[in-house]
Amino acid sequence: MGNLLKMWNRLSLVKQIIVGLVIGIILALTVPETAQPVVILGSLFVGALKAIAPILVFFLVSSAISQHKSGHQTNMKSIVVLYALGTLLAGVTGVIASFLFPVRLTLVAGVESVTAPGGITEVLRSLLLNLVDNPVRALFNANYIGILSFAVLLGFTLRHAADSTKVMISNFADALSEMVRIVIRFAPLGILGLVFDSIATSGIESLLSYGQLLLVLVGCMLFVAIVVNPIIVFMKIHQNPFPLVFKCLKESGITAFFTRSSAANIPVNMSLCERLGLDRDTYSVSIPLGATVNMAGASVTISVLTLAAVHTLGIQVDIPTAVILSVLSAVSAAGASGVAGGSLLLIPLAASLFGIPNDIAMQIVGVGFIVGVIQDSCETALNSSTDALFTAAAEFGEWRKKGKAIVLNK
Repeated sequence: MGNLLKMWNRLSLVKQIIVGLVIGIILALTVPETAQPVVILGSLFVGALKAIAPILVFFLVSSAISQHKSGHQTNMKSIVVLYALGTLLAGVTGVIASFLFPVRLTLVAGVESVTAPGGITEVLRSLLLNLVDNPVRALFNANYIGILSFAVLLGFTLRHAADSTKVMISNFADALSEMVRIVIRFAPLGILGLVFDSIATSGIESLLSYGQLLLVLVGCMLFVAIVVNPIIVFMKIHQNPFPLVFKCLKESGITAFFTRSSAANIPVNMSLCERLGLDRDTYSVSIPLGATVNMAGASVTISVLTLAAVHTLGIQVDIPTAVILSVLSAVSAAGASGVAGGSLLLIPLAASLFGIPNDIAMQIVGVGFIVGVIQDSCETALNSSTDALFTAAAEFGEWRKKGKAIVLNK
């Protein structure tokens, strides 16, 4: 047993996660009833990440802002531009793919109880109101926009506080970061439970009739991940982007795929940024911000499913309307709810652009929930891994200007 533990500890975390993934698949396919108790492993892992993420973000951001030195560059402007550009190009990708490979659906019912936003104004209004949410309620509900706004304000006001106060907040941030490292060490067990639960309870049979839709959705997300994003990163760092792209997909995308929660993946991304040697003052703000507004996968989902409804109903779409849909998908995605399937509730908003009745649009939402087992996992993996990717790309771009070497083998 001792030798097995030593061999296990010598494996990298990613290899350990792959082992857990394989074991979860084998158990789900062979002894789903007998192995049912392993489901709790996934629930515990995701629960621990979700529990620690809000308070971690609060203390990291407050500490970083309070101790920020005048003249110290944080690259936030570049990161926000990359977030916006990536989300917009993802929407464009979804629109183009939907015209190249039009999907027609068999509509379903059963989502009458789901309430969708009434318009883009309502989405943006909700986003702005989250900025001024009660800080205690924001922590309780994991409202990261509210947590960020309060933490930034508190950090600015603490810049003139006593050094002992700043040290105390910094110590809390360090302690929470160490707690995150402990939780992440249990990722292989968590992934084992999550993949077992997904396969044992949902299966893949119900998805076969929506194979073409899934191919377009997943194909678009893969295209964004391995073509669009590398081009954006190359424009920033002026060297081969794929080592960084694949590192982020491997170390962030895998866990995000199975947790299906950008919020739960915040600690994973922060740990990755730390290993990449990035500036903590930057990633402590950009990662939670990205988990809220950097939504390339959601932009793909909104545009593809909306145009699936358009093709199903035989509506003709001109180029200007397609451009508007791309922009609308990107803006809507930035305001999408952080819960699983949150982007689906914005489809009626985009469908209204083509005069599609709400009852038909909600049936498209129902289709989205059916394929959500795969769609939402891929969407979250793209969204979350891109948060770390663009944060790193912005800082590496500054390193390049200063002649500093970029090392990815940490």
